[in-house]
Amino acid sequence: MTSLGPWRDPWFGSPFSSDIWDPSPRELRRGRDDDVSAVAHASVDWRETDNAHIIRADLPGVRREDVKVQVEDGNVLQISGEKSKEKEETGDRWHCVERERGSFLRRFRLPENANTEAISCGLENGVLTVNVPKKEAGTRSDVRMIDIA
Repeated sequence: MTSLGPWRDPWFGSPFSSDIWDPSPRELRRGRDDDVSAVAHASVDWRETDNAHIIRADLPGVRREDVKVQVEDGNVLQISGEKSKEKEETGDRWHCVERERGSFLRRFRLPENANTEAISCGLENGVLTVNVPKKEAGTRSDVRMIDIA
């Protein structure tokens, strides 16, 4: 069996478990016929290094002001935003419409070793990079030392 890193159970507690809703492209497109209600999907890569978790999301054409990165419930990273529709001019005829537009949302449960207080991110050339440093080995935020009298 391959290692899933610092997660104890390979199914429950993994960043890909079903206890948080992270829509897949198929779920987002199901039952949607018109481009007005289309929900855009942000493709994401997540890799782990010795010092950090690095998450990259493809967001071509999305402005920095239209992207929100936040941490919920202490360890759920959420990337959301809007891919805007181009302004239509009177008399325009569209021959092909393939680029996704609309709202996007991705959620990832971060592992215990993620230092959520030191997350940084940047948007360059249509790629959002979120850097989640790891906590030093042996430190846990939910453990409190008690002095012995």
